[in-house]
Amino acid sequence: MDTTDKPFEPTLRTRAKMIMPSALGILIFFVPISIAGTRTILLDHLVTAIRHGLGSSVNLLALAVIVAGAIHPLYTGRWRQSRTEAVLTLFKVMGTLVAGMAISGIGPEALFAPDMLPFLFDKLVISVGLIVPVGAVFLALLINYGLMESVGVLCQPLMRPLWRTPGRSAIDAVASFVGSYSIGLLITNRVYRAGRYSAREAAIIATGFSTVSATFMIIVARTLDLMAIWNLYFWITLLITFIVTAISVRLPPLARMDDRVAVAEAKTFSGSRLRHAWEEGLKAADRAPRLGESVVTNLKEGLLMTMSILPTILSVGLLGLLLAKYTPVFEWLGLLFYPLIALFGLEEARELSQAVASGMAEMFLPALLMADASLPARFAAGVVSVSTILFFSASIPCIMSTQIPLSVGKILVIWFQRTFLSVALAVPAGYLVAAWVS
Repeated sequence: MDTTDKPFEPTLRTRAKMIMPSALGILIFFVPISIAGTRTILLDHLVTAIRHGLGSSVNLLALAVIVAGAIHPLYTGRWRQSRTEAVLTLFKVMGTLVAGMAISGIGPEALFAPDMLPFLFDKLVISVGLIVPVGAVFLALLINYGLMESVGVLCQPLMRPLWRTPGRSAIDAVASFVGSYSIGLLITNRVYRAGRYSAREAAIIATGFSTVSATFMIIVARTLDLMAIWNLYFWITLLITFIVTAISVRLPPLARMDDRVAVAEAKTFSGSRLRHAWEEGLKAADRAPRLGESVVTNLKEGLLMTMSILPTILSVGLLGLLLAKYTPVFEWLGLLFYPLIALFGLEEARELSQAVASGMAEMFLPALLMADASLPARFAAGVVSVSTILFFSASIPCIMSTQIPLSVGKILVIWFQRTFLSVALAVPAGYLVAAWVS
């Protein structure tokens, strides 16, 4: 903020516009409430009620969204934009075929084993199909009315010392966790193209902060039966994700990338940081559209995101499950992590090593593969699936579609670093959480 600007004088209406939606958003996403014997956050209660209300028609709704998601890039011509988009479109078309088999029950018998297509469709596809659009509506409360800007200002002093990124990158980190990696990457790419991030800073943000949103984390937590300890899971995952980023930025290839920047960061304010955070939040609330407009906009974006990810998750997820069950691919890849996990004495060390390796294909696979494991193993799988950030069904193609200079080779090295470090932190955390709740 330019200190020569005329002082901002918020009205009572502006203060209410910031406080009320932000408080409601925190209540919906982070405060567990007991309803009908189940203790979880309000968003989870709402999605469960919607699913029960829809009954069997929820399957047809999911099929309609998947078909629309496959048609959309063909209709708009987006599949022609790059080889990556063409491959993703192919996976989306494959997703419609898989969805048709799931609903009709027609297809190879091996696909209909309880732990294959039925499990994938029920636990993941239906959950994503409901939580993402419904969650997007309520994300407007967290994103649009000043809370994100205030948190961003408060986080600025940590960015350069810990993560070697400028203070302005705090908004990217917050946007990713409360919005989505696509939002975070959009912001990062725009700022990098404007010359305000160096190549190294943009790469750090893309691979270290642009993780899945809180709504996606709810799906992981539900699959792993962790909703009873949702706040523990959310905040420990956030902490481990950022610790891993703080370490990985000091390792090659990130540490060796070009760090020249065209537009240096200037001091943005003087005086009390807390007061400035409050003022920035109020300014954002003052500029924000009416709540109804925000809800409509977010619902539209949530539906488009659901259309985009649902068919890809179904096709890539099924491919991952097939590879995990019928080939030694993830078993071989898991050998990279098995010695570390075995050091902690975890009974499911081999299963967890394969599960975290499968996260390279799709971030939900570790949760799907470890759904019936012990609490320490389930918790570790849930943390690692989020904190590794990089997976081929969505985030890696998104990064490759930006102008950030990251090759597939560099991304794979960073994925291994993040997975190894995440495992080293998540397994002990799983033991501590198990001891806490017992």
